[in-house]
Amino acid sequence: MSEPTTPSVPPTPPVPLSALLAREDLGLRQIAGPPAQDTVIHWAHTSEMADPYPYLLGGELLLTAGVHVPEAAGAGAYFEDYVSRIVAAGGAALGFGLAPVHDTVPRALVAACEAYGLPLLQVPPRTTFSGVARAVWQLMAQARLAELRRVTEAQQSLAAAASRPDPVPSVLRQLAQRLSAHALLYAPDGTAIASAGRAPAPGTREALRKLSAVVRPDTGSEDTPREAPASAADSLGDTQLAAYALGGSGGFVLGVATRRREPADHTIASVAAVLLSLLTGEHQSGAGAARSSALVRLLLGAAPAEVAGLLGSDERWLVVHARPENGTPDPVGAAALGAALGSPLIDLGRDVVRVLVPGGREPAAQPGWTLGVGAPAGPGDWPSADAQAARALARARATRAPLVRHGARLGLSELVPRADAEEHARTLLAPLAAGPALTETLRTWLSLHGSWDRTAVALDVHRNTVRQRVTRCAALLGTDLDDPDVRMELWFALRHQ
Repeated sequence: MSEPTTPSVPPTPPVPLSALLAREDLGLRQIAGPPAQDTVIHWAHTSEMADPYPYLLGGELLLTAGVHVPEAAGAGAYFEDYVSRIVAAGGAALGFGLAPVHDTVPRALVAACEAYGLPLLQVPPRTTFSGVARAVWQLMAQARLAELRRVTEAQQSLAAAASRPDPVPSVLRQLAQRLSAHALLYAPDGTAIASAGRAPAPGTREALRKLSAVVRPDTGSEDTPREAPASAADSLGDTQLAAYALGGSGGFVLGVATRRREPADHTIASVAAVLLSLLTGEHQSGAGAARSSALVRLLLGAAPAEVAGLLGSDERWLVVHARPENGTPDPVGAAALGAALGSPLIDLGRDVVRVLVPGGREPAAQPGWTLGVGAPAGPGDWPSADAQAARALARARATRAPLVRHGARLGLSELVPRADAEEHARTLLAPLAAGPALTETLRTWLSLHGSWDRTAVALDVHRNTVRQRVTRCAALLGTDLDDPDVRMELWFALRHQ
């Protein structure tokens, strides 16, 4: 069997050896080697082979009862060869059982472990090797759960930071806090334009600047452009360094310096890099500057039609309302949805994401989302298109369809002058004017052909609430809602309200 030149550690959460020694139910005792707090184990493995090297992956707590030890081992070099092979294979520690072969741990084994710096544990007779292995697995599961909880909490806090009025500094501050790190954002020319966190050790900023050049894409030579990696890592003394290229942002780089590197640090920093990619990419683009200009003009009193040209060349746009199938929308998901629909014009609400899409791009169903699409409209009709998209989304949720479009076919409403239709609607629906919830319930109920269940789903209320509201509407209007003529007239009025 061939022997690897460099032992590889299994991809499992490390368990401090000190945590295993703290388990009173095991009764383990360290009798040789470096301090337990300096050692971590990734695995527990039992072997009675005289040469365990070929069977170790690295990082194990190797357990043995000494069955393989010859009677004359105490006087020779057997234990030095044995321990040296464990160390060469990357073994983290050795556990020696006192039963059933040996009553005490051989002194020569203690001396060899001390000489080679291998922690040696004494396993009492009452403790089985399977019990030790189970304890390792339990500690690993606890470590994995803590790691996942840490990543989840960091993702939530970073997403919240990205939605603040100052998103880039907020994300950097949150990242630095979560990793107990110094975080830097480098511009495409290598200049540090923002930072957060504890003061770095001397030389850290310069080392990070050099590392950021490794991941920053450049043209290299004209004939052979250099392809940069997405991330890179290095160290400066006791400081761990990492750099992350921000995709699609024209050369921005995130640099992170930490005292020590925890298992979840890379995942958390990667989430921050994705958020910063979206933020820096938006602000650097010419289109982003034009959209900012349009927003400023709107806030200063300009009409939508006057600033629409800054958003693009399309004269007509589509308003899309979207809700995630599970949970509530978040900034990262909303940005990803906008990218999939081909528009950065996104409004993240409490329950709904609204996207303004150029009329030339036909929205398609998106996995994990329910979409409602309004009819193509110019800037002056955007409010109407917004209401259409809201109703289309309600219908999509009620019918469990991934996407519903507002119907653009001409109908009876086109035959009645708009002013007359609106006056008729005000008069007919006046008894419901004081109850917006009643009006919306009636509108949804009629659009879903009088289905109690689907209306309840669309409005997020109980079906009994729908019945009570519709009954109240019938009483206030003094009419029979089972009459199809009445339903038609009410639907006509609701559409022109």
